[in-house]
Amino acid sequence: MTELKELTPHDAIPQEQATRDARQRRLLRAFLPELVSLERILAEAPEQVVVQVVERAQVGAMELPIYRVDLGNASADVPVIVMVGGVHGLERIGSQVVMAWLRNLLARLAWDDHLKGLLQRVHITLLPILNPGGMYLNQRSNPNGVDLMRNAPITAQDRSAFLLGGQRLSPRLPWYTGDPEQGMELENRALESVIDDLLPGRPFSVALDCHSGFGWQDQVWFPYAYRRRPMRNIASVLALKLIWEQAYPDHNYKFEPQSRHYLTHGDLWDYFYKKVNRGNAGTFLPLTLEMGSWRWIRKRPRQLLRLDGLFNPLVPHRHRRVLRSHLAFMDFLLSAAASHGNWLPDGADESMLREAAIMHWYRDNE
Repeated sequence: MTELKELTPHDAIPQEQATRDARQRRLLRAFLPELVSLERILAEAPEQVVVQVVERAQVGAMELPIYRVDLGNASADVPVIVMVGGVHGLERIGSQVVMAWLRNLLARLAWDDHLKGLLQRVHITLLPILNPGGMYLNQRSNPNGVDLMRNAPITAQDRSAFLLGGQRLSPRLPWYTGDPEQGMELENRALESVIDDLLPGRPFSVALDCHSGFGWQDQVWFPYAYRRRPMRNIASVLALKLIWEQAYPDHNYKFEPQSRHYLTHGDLWDYFYKKVNRGNAGTFLPLTLEMGSWRWIRKRPRQLLRLDGLFNPLVPHRHRRVLRSHLAFMDFLLSAAASHGNWLPDGADESMLREAAIMHWYRDNE
């Protein structure tokens, strides 16, 4: 495993710096315990796990690392699964779910021959905390006030939702897209560097970005958010949905294009989907998991009195239930990526599934 700078022993550095580092660790334990937990997990990870700091977010005098974690087959021609959490700093549960899956994988590496065989056929990359600055500050945006999910260089083709769809008025208001002349924010550039390094030329890749969103039900969204017409690979999304439902018929996820809810400017995964699939013979499917937070609030209404209570389960037993409830879907995506040749449609099957997907999700737009 790559050595982590944050874990350097204090006896090897000057006393003044050690004092500053100790103060920073106290602040992190108080305001960003997820980063402390992640570093502990990585420090104990086996040698086949590769850890990199792809960027550092500045918050005052502190530099918070954005970690990239890789395991599995490093060959450039195997399928890839990417897991991302913490895009919105308030939605801490997204990072926690990704970290729960990482802990599960690392624990099983010691004894699970099936998992070891699977990792010979697929590559896994995780960015558990993409927006550590926003999470430290307990705000949706990054430290610059920019909503990272509204910050990509792509514009809605139709009228977007007021404010919610992205606004350029002020970083003091939510859903600020940032200044387009400044390009994407540091965190998004870090994610883009990982996407550019990993995905071009792959036969198949899938990403799952874990969020908490208002709603009664867990939802799996897929592009587009900037237009209401279907994506080119819509048949593949329907094929993935069908094999999931065949294997797990009692699931509680609702699969939908994000455009069924509202259109947005600057959607990050719309941008990456178009960029990766442009001129690429392979298939890239970006998915967003929106965990329904209304159920947590309904069972504990006083969560409304806390900002983090709007987006995260605060009762310990409910929090543990959420962490374990998504492991099956994440394991499914890993197996689906490794075995994509057995279900990914082509030829007549693709045409048939595309027509079925349009009837299922887009008939109201015709």
